[in-house]
Amino acid sequence: MKYVRAEKLGRTRWGVLDGDAIRTLRYPPYAGETEYYDGKTWALDSCRLLAPCEPSKIVCVGKNYYDHALEMKEGVPGWPILFMKTPNCVNDPEGEIHAPDFVQRLDYEGELAILIKDRATKIRAEDAWSYILGFTCANDVTARDIQKGDGQWTRGKCMDGFAPVGPVVTDEIDPTDLKLETRLNGQTVQSTRTSLLMTKIPQMLEFITACITLEPGDLVLTGTPAGIGPMAPGDVVEVDIEGIGVLRNRVV
Repeated sequence: MKYVRAEKLGRTRWGVLDGDAIRTLRYPPYAGETEYYDGKTWALDSCRLLAPCEPSKIVCVGKNYYDHALEMKEGVPGWPILFMKTPNCVNDPEGEIHAPDFVQRLDYEGELAILIKDRATKIRAEDAWSYILGFTCANDVTARDIQKGDGQWTRGKCMDGFAPVGPVVTDEIDPTDLKLETRLNGQTVQSTRTSLLMTKIPQMLEFITACITLEPGDLVLTGTPAGIGPMAPGDVVEVDIEGIGVLRNRVV
């Protein structure tokens, strides 16, 4: 299925994408209900798609592609490097990215993201797939100068709107070898395959949940490849992942 969140005439609904229509749901798809269709349908072109997640937290894996670890010139980590983004970071497909005036360098980081469907704590890698609702595109927007200047990542990663997500969450793909591409104003700036992730998804979720419980609706960002770079007002950034779609945002 391809799950979406949409807004129409001030109303917000989760739904399942069915061609050019959205079959709306009573509950989020990770709510554990079996009969969640409400019997209504919205035309896709009558809606505005929202970020298909309402996370209590976003857990991110840093330096999870070898080429990106090298480009950061900080060494290749021996284990997953975790950091957090907070719920205020969530931004919509086609949403505007805006940094405070004091930010001097604003970077894109295209990533595959995982939406969690069941409470996950201390899970085993071999059980990890059963905790996943589906996969989506994400942009780990970063105020790079603030990140480097602070000496830790919270402020540079957690500004309002710094986690565009979408346009859909899908369980119809095999996420182990997907093409991921980031484009800036139509020019490809990042290109990789998810098969090159250093820590694979099952081991990633085992590592995270050994110490951090993931709740239904939480988001996990799996890491960005080499090619990170700056954005400026007027730029359009697109994260395109095979089988998912294109997450597009404008910098203002």
